[in-house]
Order: sequence, then structure tokens, then C-alpha cells
Amino acid sequence: MIRLLCSKLLQIRPIASSLNYGYLFSTSSLQTTSQLSNSTGQQSLTLSYLQNSCGLSLESAVSASKKLNIDNTHNPDSVMEFLRTLGLTQAHIKKLIMRRPLFLLADLENTLMPNMELFRSLGMSCSDLVKMINKYPKVIESDAKTVVEFFRVNGFSDEQIASLSIKCPILYLYNADKNVKPKLEYFKSLGFSDVEITNVLSTEPYILERSLENQIMPCIEVLRRLLGNDENVLKAISSCYRLLEFNLEEVLEPNIWRLMKHGVPQSSVLKILVREPKILLIRTKQFNELIAEVKKLGFDPNRFVFLLAIRAMGLVSKTTWDQKLEAYRNFGFSKDDTYSAFKRQPSCMIASEKKIRKLLEFFVNRLNLKPSVISKNSNLMLLSLEKRIIPRCSVLQLLFSKELIKVDISIVYYLRMTEKKFVKRMVRKYQHKVPEVVQAHQGNIQFQGFPIDLSVRV
Repeated sequence: MIRLLCSKLLQIRPIASSLNYGYLFSTSSLQTTSQLSNSTGQQSLTLSYLQNSCGLSLESAVSASKKLNIDNTHNPDSVMEFLRTLGLTQAHIKKLIMRRPLFLLADLENTLMPNMELFRSLGMSCSDLVKMINKYPKVIESDAKTVVEFFRVNGFSDEQIASLSIKCPILYLYNADKNVKPKLEYFKSLGFSDVEITNVLSTEPYILERSLENQIMPCIEVLRRLLGNDENVLKAISSCYRLLEFNLEEVLEPNIWRLMKHGVPQSSVLKILVREPKILLIRTKQFNELIAEVKKLGFDPNRFVFLLAIRAMGLVSKTTWDQKLEAYRNFGFSKDDTYSAFKRQPSCMIASEKKIRKLLEFFVNRLNLKPSVISKNSNLMLLSLEKRIIPRCSVLQLLFSKELIKVDISIVYYLRMTEKKFVKRMVRKYQHKVPEVVQAHQGNIQFQGFPIDLSVRV
């Protein structure tokens, strides 16, 4: 499709003038005395085109015209048409031209079209291209082929290159060998495998914008000092790539000191630094407020659950937190029920409001579990409804209907059972008598409900 588009657009030949602007633009040469008489007309054409074709206001057009001089409309028209075929709306194009007026004189045949074809070959959609161009319009005029080839040679898949292109398009304006390659080599020296490096940087490509000497290496030294060895440093970075984007001496180290001052054991702090370092990057004022709130709820700083509570409260906004509390209230939870569940398992508030409502709807309305029962077993809120809860209920439904198991045990017991134990005791044990249990455990048999109320069993 892009090749057909290119062939049609290339029939409209851009009119180039005698001097090149870098290798991207064609602009007018130094004017002779006779040419100066045309300046007023060209300025008028430029203003008119920016207003009528691009939709700029008079004020914006005047500002843009200081960086642009249109002596004919062939190339600008071709560029405008090309942008429309990419899916850019008039509003997108207006914003793009306001940010970079010279874009109208870009080399359509040798730069814009080849770059767009290359980006499309990475699997980027029109919406991806629009997002990238709006974020950093210079990318569409860059030497994209060299940059893409650099990442391919260094083990990045096209999907990963597309991801970092959308998230961090400024990378196309870097000298990859000078600015990116040393960082890749440094990560290898730390012990990261090629696969780990590509995963890290395609997920969080902003790391590549940071200075190796002034940002990345100092961060690694702080982590080494705190964690003692590169193995733990790698685990911490893998848990939160953004560690490499902060001033750890100003943010992370003071938060560690505050926790220990409040009685949190050093071993617990270092454990959370490896497993969930993100919570230690919260700014000072908010972090102090979280510590105070968690202590107010009765959490013991000596227990690791204290840090899990800080994580649960620190990773969401107050509005989101209140919405989750409201979700519990809507299913009959009292304030005490909700905070009792939170104190037993703080991660029950990590799930999205949507997931919380889906789980509670099934537990309360389908399984008849009371809020007090769920509160005492708040680990249930960490389970997957589609992958674990419903398939297990479908298995039990079959076995109860065949009277192969007793009904004197609460459904909670079966849901909390380890996967290995459940498969052994409830699937393999009965699959010869009831072959359907295998399909039920795989989620292929719909759960209709139990013949009796299992919620009150003990």
C-alpha cells in the first residue's frame, strides 16, 4: 500500500532550488539585487499558504514565516497530501507545522517516503506514526535507516525497535555509535545478557537519554554500595528500570534512612529494594505521609507487611484509593472489613478497581461468600478469576454433581489450595471416572453454580 502511495505522490515532482538545507531541504540561494524584488511576493505567498492550507492563525503564520520562505506550493502541497495519507488530521498537521515550519520543504522522495516505509516495516500503525511525529517531528526527516540498522545489529527485534521509536523518538537524532553503543557495552559489563538489555531498553528507552558518566554509572555505584553485589543490583534494576533515571542519593537513600529510623529492619529494607524499589523513589513529603498513615493503621514496622502496605498506598493516587474503597463498600464491606482485609494482605488494594469489582461480584453474588469471610481470606483478591477461580469452581461443580467429593469443606479451602495440590487431588484423581474435569480445569466448561451453598462450610 505504501509503495502504491509513493508512486502516486512522486508524480507530483517537488520543485527544488539551488541550495540544500543540510541534506533534508531545498531552499533559495543567496538573493541577487533582482531577486530581492520577489521577497515581498514570496512572503505574502508563505503567509497565505500557512493560513489557508495549514490552518494557522495570522499570529502563528507570521511567527512560522520567519523560519520559512515558500516560493511555490508544489512541494508543500505534496508534503501536506502525504501527511494526510498517513492518517494525520488537519489538527495534527497544523500542530506539526507550527512546531516545525520547514517541514513543508522536506525532501518527500528521498527522506519522508523512505522513512515512513521503514517505520511501517517495523509494524507501526498509522496511530503509532501520528503519536511519534507529534511527539518529535524531526524524526520523520532523520537518517532513520542507520538508526534502525544499529538496533537490529545489537539484537533488538523489529517489535522492540517500534516500541522504543514510539516511546523515545529522539533516539533517531542521536549518533548511535557515539551515544548509545557505550551504554549497551556498559550494561553487558554489569552482567546483563543481550536479551535482558533489549528487554530493559525497549521497555524503558528513556534510560538511553541519560548520561552514562553523570547518571547511569553513579546510580549503579549507589546500588552497589547498598546491595553489596552486582547480582542484587541486576535484580533491583530488573524490578524497576527507572532506578537509573533518578538521583538515588537525593531520593532513594534518604527514604531508606527514614524507614530504618522508624524501626524497619535493614534486612527488610534491602529486600524491598531488590523486589519493589519503586516505592523507595517516592518524594520525601509523600513518603513521610505514607509512613505516618501506615503506622496509624496499626502496621508493625518490624514486619515486612509494613513495607507492603506502603507499597499498596504509595502506588496509587488518593482518588484511585477512594474508588477502590468504594468498590468494597458497594459489595457490603464495612470500613472494618476493608481495613481488616488490607492489614492481612495489603496487596488486595493493588489490583485495579475493575478487577476488584469483578472478583467481589463473583465471590458475593455467585459463591455467596460474606464480606467477613473474604476479609479474613484477602489473599483471594490476588487470584485470577479467569485462570484459577472459575476453572476450579467448574471442576468442583462436576465432582459435586457426581457425588465424588464431600460438601463439608468451604469453597475457600479449594480456592486457596496450591495448584500442584489441586491438580493432584481434584483433577488427576478423578479424570478416569469423570474425563470432563480436565476440560473444566482448562476453563472449557462453563460454571453454572453449586447444588448447595458451600460458603458456610468449615
